[in-house]
Amino acid sequence: MSKYVAALPMYDWPEARGEVDAQWARLRDAFRQRGIDAPEAVVRSNRELPAVPGGIRDDAGKPIAPDPATLPPDEFDFLQLWLSPALLFGQTCWGPMELGLAPHVQVIAQPSYDAFEGGQGELYSSALVMVADGGPPVVSPADGKAVVPLDLIRGKRFTFNNPDSMSGLIGLTRDLQAMDKSLDIFASCSESGGHRSSIVAVAEGRADIAAIDCESWALARRFELAAKGVKVVGWTARRKGLPYITARTTPEKIVAAMRDAVAAVESGSEQPLVQRVG
Repeated sequence: MSKYVAALPMYDWPEARGEVDAQWARLRDAFRQRGIDAPEAVVRSNRELPAVPGGIRDDAGKPIAPDPATLPPDEFDFLQLWLSPALLFGQTCWGPMELGLAPHVQVIAQPSYDAFEGGQGELYSSALVMVADGGPPVVSPADGKAVVPLDLIRGKRFTFNNPDSMSGLIGLTRDLQAMDKSLDIFASCSESGGHRSSIVAVAEGRADIAAIDCESWALARRFELAAKGVKVVGWTARRKGLPYITARTTPEKIVAAMRDAVAAVESGSEQPLVQRVG
């Protein structure tokens, strides 16, 4: 059994878990071909994270997170995952990275968003969605600049997934600031707990507008019935998408080998090879 854990939680919708598992299998096999002790499957709960008696500490010995064994076992605390010293491969958001996570992890690579409207290479944007009114949706601009309809959203109830979300809150806040506006343009702001929950809240009339990252929006159009009741009225500016990360303690040789493997898998050029990595 591997001493490491891996997870791809950011787009791990229940309906898409087979696809996420297949994505990990491709990465896992590429890692193993390079001599990396990659785990068989991704983790999806606190109970699957290795215990850290006394809690997780930084390089100076300061506690930064509790022992995962003390958390509700059936829940999944993403911060615990990201800070776990056993993290081989995971995915986070640049919101948490900017708000304090960055010193505790290493960035391996950035995924491509070319397959999604609103994405281009490592850049992604968020669709601004409101209740459908029969009109056509706003198409993502080719130049990747923000399209924020101030007159349409002024005085509306805004809902966002999490306070540290770049796609759901921080990105739109910065776009508004670039227009000499702020979140005060909204009548209210509320936290939904997730992009999918934000879409449902707008469709059901509990909120008026939400910012949904382009890959989550693509998932919603496939799997969430409420998505049929909303439409895209604008887009945030393109920014760096969700990075793949590993623990700060992961050896440099393993990080380099994972970078090579991710590049090969993402390009579809992965070929069998065997190389011992420390």
